[in-house]
Amino acid sequence: MRPRPLEAIRSVLLTLLVIIAVAVPALAQNLPKAGRPEDVGLSSERLNRLTAAFQADVEREKIPGAVILIVRHGKIAYFEAIGFLDRGKHLPMRRDAIFRVASMTKPIVSVAAMTLVEEGKIQLLDPVSTYLPEFKNLKVGVEGKPEGTDRLELALETPRREMTIQDLLRHTSGLTYGAFGDSLVKRAYRDANLFDPKQTTAEMVTKLSQLPLAFQPGTTFEYSMSTDVLGRVIEVVSGRALNEVVADRVTRPLRMVDTGFVVGDAHAPRVAEPQVDPATGKRPPMRDITKPQTFLSGGGGMVSTAPDYLRFSRMLYNGGQLDGVRLLSPKTVAFMTADQLPPGIAMSPTTQSPGFGALMPSPDQGQGFGLGFAVRKDVGRNFLPGTPGEYYWVGAFGTAFWVDPSEKLITVMMMQIPLAQGGHYRSLIRNLVYQAVVR
Repeated sequence: MRPRPLEAIRSVLLTLLVIIAVAVPALAQNLPKAGRPEDVGLSSERLNRLTAAFQADVEREKIPGAVILIVRHGKIAYFEAIGFLDRGKHLPMRRDAIFRVASMTKPIVSVAAMTLVEEGKIQLLDPVSTYLPEFKNLKVGVEGKPEGTDRLELALETPRREMTIQDLLRHTSGLTYGAFGDSLVKRAYRDANLFDPKQTTAEMVTKLSQLPLAFQPGTTFEYSMSTDVLGRVIEVVSGRALNEVVADRVTRPLRMVDTGFVVGDAHAPRVAEPQVDPATGKRPPMRDITKPQTFLSGGGGMVSTAPDYLRFSRMLYNGGQLDGVRLLSPKTVAFMTADQLPPGIAMSPTTQSPGFGALMPSPDQGQGFGLGFAVRKDVGRNFLPGTPGEYYWVGAFGTAFWVDPSEKLITVMMMQIPLAQGGHYRSLIRNLVYQAVVR
């Protein structure tokens, strides 16, 4: 017997209710939603400023869209999808959109490494060459002009000590990135094609082992390929590919279901895309994350969603555990989120450039750097508002997160914008979140 029309409608409604009941907790990651932002000390009126500011920039075509997620006192106070998932296709942004998180890969890979430290399989004091023998004979490149000439040449010096695993985690290894600056070492990095998508991480390490270091290990903070090298250490120690280790040790236990190094065909419609640059008529270059790469970049190769990255942030906030699953001990998380930089350490020219700006982990900016994240040490000095004890990091394509334990606050921002725009929106989100904190 066919159901009557009313019964059919009821059946459809019941099915929709079931779908909604399942989908909403999945997006919200099983966190309760605050009845009103005021219930967790945030102002609804002031949060509206956040929505209005990002929506205005969508309408001005400055950005395609964003997903912003704010949790305070363990409750979701704000969770909005603004603008377009893909402006060119007129697709609206969605809260489960998948983003290229670039350098927000680094904290995840750092946590994976620290799980191995906790098991005694890696020691922070070990020279990197303990795991990667190619690094045993690295030299430091020092620029100079031979007497009687104006031509810069690179002299090679023996390191005063080898780089350690701790150096990789806090970016004091002497390694660099070739993309920023034009020193002779950076030119050598560019010529070596270190981000070739067809290479393996082992092949990348072999290339690096044939290049000079930019600084003596342990003397200078230089944001670098250190976490890519750490990814190879993880592979060697575990005997498995980096994506498998990260899945087994971090993303799968935390139920970060949309976080990894590639997006499967079924989830491709949720990939957020940058918009066309009117000046060039092209989108800014970002890799097609639906196509697997041989090179698994531990420093910048992962994708994620705002809800997934919230789960990772909550694990850290909770001292290494989430929903009954413990990845790290509270003492390890406290150690990772403490400043690891020695007093008086130099800041590289790259780190002091305007592009790095408020990210510089120096007393001038009221910050340090832990094992995978920047660490806030002072309320002032930095032009971004924050609280001592908070830790955070960002991605080159517009993503950012921070955990503020004192304010019991976690914020995740996901966008896909060119590198040059990132500083403005990191400042904007900070100002608009903290101005909404009224209690």
